[in-house]
Amino acid sequence: MTSTFISRDGSTWVPEYLTAIDGKICIGCGRCFKVCSREVMHLCGVDDAGQILGACDGDDDDFDGELNRMIMVVDHAGRCIGCGACGRVCPKNCQTQVAADQIGA
Repeated sequence: MTSTFISRDGSTWVPEYLTAIDGKICIGCGRCFKVCSREVMHLCGVDDAGQILGACDGDDDDFDGELNRMIMVVDHAGRCIGCGACGRVCPKNCQTQVAADQIGA
């Protein structure tokens, strides 16, 4: 299966798929979520020990006072189309993106 494509201007392009977000670096700004049309990631609450408490659903949920900060978490990596928009808007460069030819089918 080929993983190199030709764009409309004739240049080659290899998709790079989002595989992970480093929770120690992520500031939870949500920029990647806003540009992703595929719902690959979501915002999660994290406690003082660094444990993920669960998805933030938009309500003012502080997880019973346990919430320390919020981070983005990849939960549907298979939906990623490899456009790279999320990586371009990330102010912390905390995402791992892997070229299509490096990922097993």
